[in-house]
Amino acid sequence: MSSDSWPPQLKDWVAKCLGQMTDSNKQEAQNELRQVISEAYSSHTLWTTDWNAIQLKRFPLSAMISHFLLMPQPRQSLTQAYAESGLQAQVVSVLLIFTTKVHFLNMQSRNDSPQSNKKAKKAAMKQVTYGTASLDLNDQAALSRRAERFHREHEIERQRSRGNANGQASFKNNHHHAHIFNSRSNSPYGGPDESEADPNVMDWDRFTIVGTSKEIFKDYLRLTTEPKPEQIRPYAILQETLVQLKKRWREKCSYAWICNQLKSLRQDLTVQRIKNEFTVQVYEIHARMALESNDMVEYNQCQASLKNLYELGIPGKVEEFTAYRILMLLHGRNRSELNLYVGQLTPKQKRDPAVKHALDVQRALSMGNYHSFFVLYLSAPNMGAYIMDHFIDRERTKAMIVITKVYRTIGLTFVSTELGFEDDTEATCKFLEEHKAAVYTNPTARDTEKVIDCRPAQVTLSQVYDEKYRRVGIKGAI
Repeated sequence: MSSDSWPPQLKDWVAKCLGQMTDSNKQEAQNELRQVISEAYSSHTLWTTDWNAIQLKRFPLSAMISHFLLMPQPRQSLTQAYAESGLQAQVVSVLLIFTTKVHFLNMQSRNDSPQSNKKAKKAAMKQVTYGTASLDLNDQAALSRRAERFHREHEIERQRSRGNANGQASFKNNHHHAHIFNSRSNSPYGGPDESEADPNVMDWDRFTIVGTSKEIFKDYLRLTTEPKPEQIRPYAILQETLVQLKKRWREKCSYAWICNQLKSLRQDLTVQRIKNEFTVQVYEIHARMALESNDMVEYNQCQASLKNLYELGIPGKVEEFTAYRILMLLHGRNRSELNLYVGQLTPKQKRDPAVKHALDVQRALSMGNYHSFFVLYLSAPNMGAYIMDHFIDRERTKAMIVITKVYRTIGLTFVSTELGFEDDTEATCKFLEEHKAAVYTNPTARDTEKVIDCRPAQVTLSQVYDEKYRRVGIKGAI
């Protein structure tokens, strides 16, 4: 139950009551206090009760409370008064105890079985009793933590009230929250807000770091402490960094160094909570470089981040990476997730050449049409062939099992063409040797003239397929 569930007047009243308690009447007064709140909660009158007019029976009004009842003051002054007296932590304790009771009673009421209800209620009351006993109002450390949280909640409430009074237009002017209204604003701190501000959740916008470092290149180091602004590069410097990294990549710079720099760039974006088209561009470029360098760990991390960024509505090469995702799911043979993902594609996405190609690959595999599959492999758009490379040998082995069942003998050049080797008989011979299927009727002939003996090759192919491809391991899969 959030702080918004408690009326500000109730919080002030609880603070005043706690200020009157002494060691002799504290226990009885606290019990009565909780009973009054419980009755108001059950009757749905928390927000309609005039709490300033309610007086507990356990003690008379103190001088401080009488002053506040007779001379009503603005809520901010009252809050400050009992904040300075150290009572706000005790207010949080009382309301927290009552919230705990409500939570467990709600859990108990969800069970349909009467017998289970009885057991659940007993267990819930034990939990409440234990939770109540563990809250020692004399524990100064705990009281200080609750006091700090209580002060932060009041601060957020005042900001929200001020924002509502000034209207939504003034709220838009706050650059920290501009992304709530325009996810494609010029501010680098973009991305729509996921939900309405909750006082119980840290307002991260207030603590977002804005870097001050001027270094273009910086090695990636895993963060173990709170990042410092002087160690983080600001948005403008990060844009220049990407330009320089693309230039170095075209100059054939080492992928290991480029990858390290891109991870550092991504880290600076994450720390500063920058989510916009530039962020998408960084992840897309890194993903392509990772595919070209056969780094599937980094590719899968980039693909996962891109999926989240696209879902936020940030534009990018959505269709291109949608096609890659379909091919990756085909690689992992994850049929259930693949069917779900394909079912969510829009007609526009399905008309895209890259997505259409990936769907044709899916159809060829599901029908066992290896001829169409290898034609699609040789004509893959963008970087789809790099992903297909990771499961091409598996599909070649399956195709060879089918071929050796149908033919008794077959020419090596035909197999080379049919399996997508592009007439590279040397690569075909190497593949057959690795899969223990290099059984020829004329082993001493030239590669272009060799003939495969299908029957003995079939037995070994089936065994190799079971050993190599029954289980799929994808590096960096998320």
